[in-house]
Amino acid sequence: MARANEWAGKVLALLKGGNPDAAIAQIKVAPSVKDIKALQAVLATAPFQGRWRDVATVVADNIDALSAPRRHRPP
Repeated sequence: MARANEWAGKVLALLKGGNPDAAIAQIKVAPSVKDIKALQAVLATAPFQGRWRDVATVVADNIDALSAPRRHRPP
């Protein structure tokens, strides 16, 4: 059985705690595209849909940035 994505849960906790700026900062330094996509799936569920539009924009932008060929963040 696969482990639940802990990173997405931590970012969601920041959002629920009322700190979207910290959540955006964490999204910008996300460990992988898989983690960002897990967060995107959580944000797309009914209780959170449309609640944090700026966060959803940052998520989509970072998925594009990390998925693009020859684009990566330096180690």
